[in-house]
Amino acid sequence: MDISVVIPLYNEDESLPELFEWIERVMKAHSFSHEVIFVNDGSTDRSWEVIEQLHAQAPDIVRGIKFRRNYGKSPALYCGFAEARGEVVITMDADLQDSPDEIPELYRMITEEGYDLVSGWKQKRYDPLSKTLPTKLFNATARKVSGIRNLHDFNCGLKAYRREVVKHIEVYGEMHRYIPYLAKNAGFKKIGEKVVHHQARKYGKTKFGLNRFVNGYLDLITLWFLGTFGVKPMHFFGLLGSLMFILGFISVVIVGASKLYCMYNGLSYRLVTESPYFYLSLTSMIIGTQLFVAGFLGELISRNAPERNNYQIEKTL
Repeated sequence: MDISVVIPLYNEDESLPELFEWIERVMKAHSFSHEVIFVNDGSTDRSWEVIEQLHAQAPDIVRGIKFRRNYGKSPALYCGFAEARGEVVITMDADLQDSPDEIPELYRMITEEGYDLVSGWKQKRYDPLSKTLPTKLFNATARKVSGIRNLHDFNCGLKAYRREVVKHIEVYGEMHRYIPYLAKNAGFKKIGEKVVHHQARKYGKTKFGLNRFVNGYLDLITLWFLGTFGVKPMHFFGLLGSLMFILGFISVVIVGASKLYCMYNGLSYRLVTESPYFYLSLTSMIIGTQLFVAGFLGELISRNAPERNNYQIEKTL
């Protein structure tokens, strides 16, 4: 099979028939063998009924996954990826803002140019300023932290993947925003970008609020930390703890030496315990010790983790 189209959705019953017809026109025009996997993320409207109707019309093409409740886009993509059988996997949103006309070129970039992942870039967006400005800041930060400098739109739902990519990454929580970063951490480094057409929403309203930007930054920090120190927590906590302990110890020595100097030279002095620097120094030493112990405990946990030696091996001879 050439292509699997994975479509996560939540309350998009009005757009599904039109989206499926559009996908079918594109696939038939280019003679692609394909499947369309709709992942119903706990919708409360008629979305699942529409999916069942589409499956009845094209049982060999339309597949459906129904969640009992709303889990989020990342779990929907994870389950869709697990079921995908195509050599190239395309993801798109169900709100008709992503154009299926982009699929042939995305497929070509994967199969002919050898990309592991191609991400869409909605260079011209039909969104309000309150959404586009935070998005630009978010993407600039993601480029800096991830090191993937050539991507302008990490969160674009329209992406194409080699099948091996989606089978070797775990999309969880709200990490769908950082799938290129997850792919890079899994060893898939040929990541490209394509400018795609963005359309205004035709039905319904957006399901995402401003809180996604806050959650996005927290998830980015988590992903950076796990990718950098996930199997070596002592390198982070141990180093930071050691620096804080040494700094605190040196400060205590300076406070004590200052008092001894004043005593020896007959100068006025006060008790060490009356100096705020003494308590700041002790606090620094205590926090440093706690961080070091946290790193040690992290190493013990990491040492017993089943995925500690789960390396991405591409070929063996």
